[in-house]
Amino acid sequence: MGFIYDARSIAFRDPAARNIVEVMILYPGFHALVFHRIAHFLYEVRLFFLARFISQFSRFMTGIEIHPGAVIGKGLFIDHGMGIVIGETAEVGDDCTIYHNVTLGGTGHDTGKRHPTLGNNVLVSTGAKILGPIYIGDNARIGANSVVLKNVDPNATVVGVPGTVVRLNGKPVDKSSEALDQINMPDPVANELQLLEKRLEALELLHRKEIQNDEDIQ
Repeated sequence: MGFIYDARSIAFRDPAARNIVEVMILYPGFHALVFHRIAHFLYEVRLFFLARFISQFSRFMTGIEIHPGAVIGKGLFIDHGMGIVIGETAEVGDDCTIYHNVTLGGTGHDTGKRHPTLGNNVLVSTGAKILGPIYIGDNARIGANSVVLKNVDPNATVVGVPGTVVRLNGKPVDKSSEALDQINMPDPVANELQLLEKRLEALELLHRKEIQNDEDIQ
């Protein structure tokens, strides 16, 4: 019954899916879930090698790497899926959506619980990195290519590097974030280049004034 719920959830949320049968036969995200649930059962009964073997076979077949120790809730929609990595102590709630090239990983500085926990109905957009034993609240939205290193409140939208909350409960956090959402994100590299350009202009202006002062003195 769990697999049927997963397939129905994917078919309901993906406008490209025509029916459940298509999802079950053709969708690598669904296949990765099936493999993971088998691998996780084996992991729970301490058949670690066999669990890892199945998870690695799943990775080879789908391009999606889920450690057998990860806890995955029902109804996860993995869209496209290629390049997704979910670590050993990660937890994913019910009815979440994860796009390709997402990492639920560790920072390398933690022991024990090393990976993030997602609440229910969380959406993680393409290329996002959520790192460390942090908690992402229910209904949160993580923007594409964001890097999230801190806890995120429920119903929040996070964008940028590092991840910054720009919306909470559907409302902008401040005036500067009114136009931002999970696809319209600030470019931190471009922002830094603009700041450097302004500093250079200020230095050039100061240099010109110093030269002018020297000429006036002479």
